[in-house]
Amino acid sequence: MSEALRPADVFLTRGRGFISAAIRFFSRHLGESRTVVNHVGIVVVGGPVEQAIVIEALSRVRRHRLAARYGGKRGHLVAVYRPLTLSEAERATVVRKAEDYVGRKYGYLAIAAHFLDWLLLGAYLFRRLANQERYPICSWVVASAFAKVGRHFGVAPGAATPDDIWDFVTKHPDEYRLVRALAPLP
Repeated sequence: MSEALRPADVFLTRGRGFISAAIRFFSRHLGESRTVVNHVGIVVVGGPVEQAIVIEALSRVRRHRLAARYGGKRGHLVAVYRPLTLSEAERATVVRKAEDYVGRKYGYLAIAAHFLDWLLLGAYLFRRLANQERYPICSWVVASAFAKVGRHFGVAPGAATPDDIWDFVTKHPDEYRLVRALAPLP
């Protein structure tokens, strides 16, 4: 049995489909090793992996059980990292901010902005112009929720990609602890 998840834990996924592969390709920076993940979300109600409730940006920002979307034979790999430097009050603030996005439409134009910035070798230009607060993407939901308590993933919240978040949590063990290694959910 795996460790119980807690509110404000960050989950990252690697899908098998074409869109997942495209996101990984276009979020890779020059000189960087291959991108590992293509999606990110936040645990908002803790518990065993099979029962934990998460928020993530899909076609809309949704709240649901992590295992309902990624468990079984769907082929997604899922990792979970726990922020170590948040107080309980800060965890609650992160969760509240993520909850604020539930129901909003996905920011497809923000994906185009990420692509245009990729063409400019990662410049943070078009993403800055995209209305991500109103039409968020997965990494915006996570990065802006953490920014609410003064935490960042090494880049501005609007510039964050799942890969940036992965790179930060894996390279900062003093701030994030691996709770669940990247693997299929049961």
